[in-house]
Amino acid sequence: MPDFDESPEHRQLRELVRDITAAHGPAEYADHARRAAPEDGLWSDLGKAGCIGINVPEEYGGGGAGMQELALVATESAAAGCPLLLLLVSSAIGVEVLRRHGSAEQRQEWLPRLADGSVKLSFAITEPDAGSNSHRISTTAERDGADYVITGGKYYISGIDQSAAVLTVARTGVDADTGRGRLTLFLVPTDTPGLSWTAIDVAAQIPDRQFTVHFDRVRVPASAVVGAPNDLGPLFDGLNPERITAAAIAVGIGRFVLSAAARYVSDRSVWGVPTGAHQAVAHPLARAKVEVEVAAVATARAAWLHDAGRPAGEAANMAKFAAAEAAGHAVDAAIQAHGGNGLSADFGLLPMWGMARLLRIAPVSSEMILNYVAQHSLGLPRSY
Repeated sequence: MPDFDESPEHRQLRELVRDITAAHGPAEYADHARRAAPEDGLWSDLGKAGCIGINVPEEYGGGGAGMQELALVATESAAAGCPLLLLLVSSAIGVEVLRRHGSAEQRQEWLPRLADGSVKLSFAITEPDAGSNSHRISTTAERDGADYVITGGKYYISGIDQSAAVLTVARTGVDADTGRGRLTLFLVPTDTPGLSWTAIDVAAQIPDRQFTVHFDRVRVPASAVVGAPNDLGPLFDGLNPERITAAAIAVGIGRFVLSAAARYVSDRSVWGVPTGAHQAVAHPLARAKVEVEVAAVATARAAWLHDAGRPAGEAANMAKFAAAEAAGHAVDAAIQAHGGNGLSADFGLLPMWGMARLLRIAPVSSEMILNYVAQHSLGLPRSY
């Protein structure tokens, strides 16, 4: 089980991430969020310090660590006011899939640059008519000689405008027994002819933009397949790290907003005592703090199970659910504790609300996690 005595190495990593993030800070993050401008400077600084690629194997220039350390990076940067959405896409899904299933050539080409943060990867599976039902995706990849030709579209794809390549799930056949689509994972450079994207106008204040992605007969060589054709193993091996990192970001958001709220209600006095002395103000913050720290334990356990090679699906899903719910409650309590100032741009809480609210929907919705727990943890009949 996880050792709750923090190691010196983890303490040093936590302090390093905090120091680097503090040099950018929540005011910069809020400005980027309002403009939908990526936090490239912070990403670059964390990359140069070895934090972005901390889970990349050492032979490729990475930190040689695991999900426990990546989760720590995600939590601490968010707790310092700068939650980085693409950590769960590029560093979690991208790195974990390539290190486990990438060919020697794919690993050599991509992992060193993922290690230093000089490139990012995005991930494309969601489609308008498929949602969480991946077997209904209609994007196809048809074999044409030595190549595959990908045709179709993806929806709500994060940060493809910043990415050098996109991990793309496409249908490559149909299972004769079940009628479900056979799915294959491809690594598609974003400068490939026929690949384009259109920004989605999202009102939530988040630095990383969302896109509709178009594949107009995008031709890639067979070497672009990650793993083997018609093999879902690489895809599933990226989902637990994605959920763990999402949970870690949510925990960091919760800690940031609760710390900000605690300072505010300790300093503000309108009835002769600090507003935080009133239980109507204090109790929602305290309850949210309990939820965030319980989620932090669940996240640490899920990361430990993943790194230990143990089954982590249940733990990763539960951690993501608990952390996303806790972050949402924490942001709401923090905004309420600030009163009208909770909606003021000067206090920087709305960008945290946008990210926290997103994490209840993506990368997997809270409802789908409850379906998973009902079926796999409780043994209830499948509901979808």
